[in-house]
Amino acid sequence: MSGFLQALANPSIPFVRNALIGSVLAAFLFGILGSLVTVRRIAGLAGAISHTVLGGVGLALFLASRGAPKWVSPMLGALVFAILAALLISIVSLKAKQREDTVINALWAIGMSLGVVFLAKTPGYVDPMSYLFGNILLVTEQDLFLLAVLDLVVLLLVGRYYRHIEAASFDEEFAATKGVPVTALYLVLLLVIAIAIVLLQTFVGIVMVIAMLTLPAGTAGYFSRNLAGMMVNATLLSLAFSVGGLVVSWHFDLPAGAVIVLLSGAVFIALSARNHGKRGRL
Repeated sequence: MSGFLQALANPSIPFVRNALIGSVLAAFLFGILGSLVTVRRIAGLAGAISHTVLGGVGLALFLASRGAPKWVSPMLGALVFAILAALLISIVSLKAKQREDTVINALWAIGMSLGVVFLAKTPGYVDPMSYLFGNILLVTEQDLFLLAVLDLVVLLLVGRYYRHIEAASFDEEFAATKGVPVTALYLVLLLVIAIAIVLLQTFVGIVMVIAMLTLPAGTAGYFSRNLAGMMVNATLLSLAFSVGGLVVSWHFDLPAGAVIVLLSGAVFIALSARNHGKRGRL
């Protein structure tokens, strides 16, 4: 712990401070959006969006190697693919619910495959590992700014439309009869999740971002009485997991994203086993 604190105070290694600030900012998205993903049971949908992102990253790197303008960046490619995937899934979900699983699985596979193909054809062959599993120590000040902006947008939206969000999350049909714009809320939720996934994949990577959108919220669900409480508890847990994982990874020289997910998973499994044991004794 002392080594991490020394590194944090060392002005010559600002990436440690960026990683810590990023962990705090990411915790809000993991906690709030993760609670909605968990309550609405759309983890598979969010997973499809996250894996589709690799296709956009690969395409952007491939185009850049062919002389594309500098603004054609991996983040832009990821954002375009994520938004397109969210829109496609939302259309299928609203118009042909029975085909939703098929589309989700197809996007999941096609996005990953496109990414691998484009990366393989990029001169020098870009290693996809950093995109798949992330590196929180590579977070830039621009990443922090974008995360802060998205945090603010999410907090404002949840604060303003919480009653509608809560109603639509637990019973869409009843909420619709009460005049709640459930379709608009669903579309906005998917778009925000898509944008969040693009920004958060820097921290824990494309593969594991879905874990952080479900594990803290799933853990919070065991002791939260309502959606608001779940959001708060999941955010606090995400903060503890992110900062704790960062400290542990620094001390033992381990990949930070993997350690953060392992810590989150260990607590979730332990609490799940405890609650299962209690029910078994009743």
